Amino acid sequence: MDKHLTVLRDEAVAALIGDEQGRYVDGTFGRGGHSRLILQQLGPRGRLLGVDKDPRAIEAGNSLAAEDGRFSIARGSFADFDRFVEQAAWGDGVDGVLLDLGVSSPQLDQAERGFSFLRDGELDMRMDTENGLSAADWLAVAEEADIARVLKEYGEERFAKRISRAIVNARQEQPILRTLQLAKIVAEANPAWEKHKHPATRAFQAIRIYINNELGDLEAFLGKVVDVLRPGGRLVVISFHSLEDRMVKRFMRKQAQGERVPSYLPVSDEQLGRSMRLLGKAVKPSQQEIDENPRARSAVMRVAEKLGAEGG
Repeated sequence: MDKHLTVLRDEAVAALIGDEQGRYVDGTFGRGGHSRLILQQLGPRGRLLGVDKDPRAIEAGNSLAAEDGRFSIARGSFADFDRFVEQAAWGDGVDGVLLDLGVSSPQLDQAERGFSFLRDGELDMRMDTENGLSAADWLAVAEEADIARVLKEYGEERFAKRISRAIVNARQEQPILRTLQLAKIVAEANPAWEKHKHPATRAFQAIRIYINNELGDLEAFLGKVVDVLRPGGRLVVISFHSLEDRMVKRFMRKQAQGERVPSYLPVSDEQLGRSMRLLGKAVKPSQQEIDENPRARSAVMRVAEKLGAEGG
């Protein structure tokens, strides 16, 4: 995979690694863009565990594991990363976890995966192509109100009701099985196209998030990550849309602030429930990276470190 297609690659790896002999998790392995750089930075005793749902990502991960004995790959959701850490016999935790959320460049570029509204392919959208309902399966049976809710909640689509009505009307004529077929239905139902944005962008994003339970997986992951990190361990998350970024921002802020109590009360971080500290501000890609890879333009990276090391 081309280096520049891995968004914020250098920045994410630099933020992640505090101990080059440590244990790390790449929760969204993809094609290994971040993982390869992490391995370059790790020492001989360093270890890296990759996690991904996508069968093609697992193939790439198996190849990397054959090349480098410090790396192993697990198939599944990052929501279950604690189980994979346990299976790796890393019972005392990890020194860092990286998540690069959303859909990867290869997934978008392969028309048959059904993620792209610019390429004709089967309307699938599953990251794990061997489990769960495809987008076409769901759209064939979903209630109009449910489609509208998904479009509004996960796509922040202003015209959710109008688009869901158009989808239901269209499927009564013929099944919606192709990406360009759905893109056309959505575009025609969307009365106000946003500048520089395809009219089906929000609908495709919303359906993809729903089909893959992306926000549910992220919520489950955030509920576990503090317990699995060692003191001083880092969490690095790259988000591509506001819903994910909002969840990550709120989670990190809450862990860093703890409970709100009057400032005059003498309480410790532990008593306040503070578990992490924020490292720097949100990082966005450089203009050069955006020029090389336009998909990077909406990326936001946030970093937090678990307290407990050396008075942290």
